[in-house]
Amino acid sequence: MKKIVSIICAITFICGSYSCQDMFETDSDRQIFDPQLNEKTDSMFYTLGILKGLQQVADQYVLTGEMRGDLVTTNQYTETDLRRLANFTADATCKYDSAYKYYRIINNCNYYLAHRDTTLLTGSRRVAIPEYAEALAVRAWAYLQLCKNYGEVPFYTDPLVSIGDAQSVTTTKNLKGICDALTPELIKFSGTAVPTYGNFSAGVLNSSESGNPVEKSVTSARAMIPVDVILGDLFLETNQYAEAAKYYFKFLNANKWTIRQGYILPTQGIAMQLGERLPANLSFSTTANSFNWASIFYGNSTTDIVTYIPLAANRLRGVVTQLPAYFGYDFYSTSSGSSESTARYLLERQIDASPSYLTLSDAQGYYYTVGSQTDGVPSVHEAQMGDLRRYITMNQVTKSDSTFAVMIKFSSANVPLYRTATVYLRLAEAINRMGYPDAAFAILKDGISESLLSYVQQGDSTDLVVKGRYIRPATYQMLRTTIPFLSDENIENFKANWGIHSRGTNYTQGAFSPYQMDTIVGQKLAQLKAQFPAMSSGNTLADTINAVEDLICDEMALELAFEGNRFGDLTRLARHKNEAALYGADFGSQWLARKLAYKQPKVSLLDENNWYLPMK
Repeated sequence: MKKIVSIICAITFICGSYSCQDMFETDSDRQIFDPQLNEKTDSMFYTLGILKGLQQVADQYVLTGEMRGDLVTTNQYTETDLRRLANFTADATCKYDSAYKYYRIINNCNYYLAHRDTTLLTGSRRVAIPEYAEALAVRAWAYLQLCKNYGEVPFYTDPLVSIGDAQSVTTTKNLKGICDALTPELIKFSGTAVPTYGNFSAGVLNSSESGNPVEKSVTSARAMIPVDVILGDLFLETNQYAEAAKYYFKFLNANKWTIRQGYILPTQGIAMQLGERLPANLSFSTTANSFNWASIFYGNSTTDIVTYIPLAANRLRGVVTQLPAYFGYDFYSTSSGSSESTARYLLERQIDASPSYLTLSDAQGYYYTVGSQTDGVPSVHEAQMGDLRRYITMNQVTKSDSTFAVMIKFSSANVPLYRTATVYLRLAEAINRMGYPDAAFAILKDGISESLLSYVQQGDSTDLVVKGRYIRPATYQMLRTTIPFLSDENIENFKANWGIHSRGTNYTQGAFSPYQMDTIVGQKLAQLKAQFPAMSSGNTLADTINAVEDLICDEMALELAFEGNRFGDLTRLARHKNEAALYGADFGSQWLARKLAYKQPKVSLLDENNWYLPMK
């Protein structure tokens, strides 16, 4: 427990490190160790201070999550600490391994939760409840990251205000332990809307989609973690799939969040990279609800964003990020204008996309329509163009006679924690493990909306897939009742839902696309069988669930690459597979070790103890 003592010294004021121009500046001078917390305006001040803690952990969150995953690789410019994360030799000297930063967040939340007067009223409204619920959610998120990184960790919910308090902490908990400890209180606030304080200025962005300087605006509501989303995460991490799906759905339904059609047009730059793979007769169709997928990561966009950690546009406005530079982009350069964009690219980037990521992207079919429809039937073709999200995420550039890829997802100094796509993919993961791989596949293919009614099997068929119809009657009933997307009450909320896979591969929806469940799942089953010869050659429901889980894992890579989720996603899925024990009690560990074999880890990943970092 000596590790806990070290967090006390720096925790004196929740906002003690604010500069006079900090993006989260408030007019209050109140200190955190003021036990009254009885003013209505206190909540905003303390909540912004808690968000300050998230800013300070943002870079670490991404680097520990990605360097140990299968989507990145090191290069000649990579520093030693990142290399050690990548090959699983990081020790307590690693500068990206700091449990302290998470415990600082936790202690600030504990103090607020212990001292906040939640009975304050404006009219009949209890004004402190949104912030109180947010403190619970942020604390749970921080504990979740600790357990994912370190395994079993010191646990406390009382604020530590002295060395003696720290020395009295004797309890430790693992993922299941923190879930059991924190979810009962969180559930009381399920459905609580996040706090919102309007927008904050974070300084002038020298980088923008247009190449012109713009004012960076932070949407405060998007900087908050919704209670139902973190509840879903806690239950998913502990293999409680029905509970996880329940809370993910509750969040999506309450906010009417849908997967919007995110299109990627093959621009001239992308077309040059695709070369002969770009069909001459390619055509696209978009809807009024569609958006340019790349716009998620530019400027002040909150498209698809549920929660982000916003970093300052310059050091005068608060905490900044080094993530763009690690991935090859000098975000804080004073150069501006599109003509200066090449000067911002950093040949000395430290992180590259892995061969695994590039191979996965290139292996995807691209589905497109040709000409007009005949009798309402589209003519859909497949081109070997790969998933176009790669060409947005990894922007190919040339500088100093070298051609390399630059990752642009942090080009606005925002770190996404949750996007709509993140929530839907985790919902798909939960629903699949509940025994409904067809509903999970629908989230990838068509989106869960009234359009699925056309693909429900008729009669009492129990086949996993009937030609042209892949939704089983039992699955349809589940979507009407248990996770009621398609109930009479809710179905209108999700009319605009699209399949996530279409964002990079275009025309996946409907019965005429080559992207069909029997074909795609069959291909994945064959691939897994080739990789793991000990697998059975069956095509049972359990086999299908395992294969669809791998398809979801692939989609997480294609949609969410480099955002900080990857190693946590892989270890969570490995635990699912180990618990299911379909192909042996350690199948998940074998699966994980195989995915990361290209990194030549210095430890055996068959041993779950080696999935964790040393705590310091």
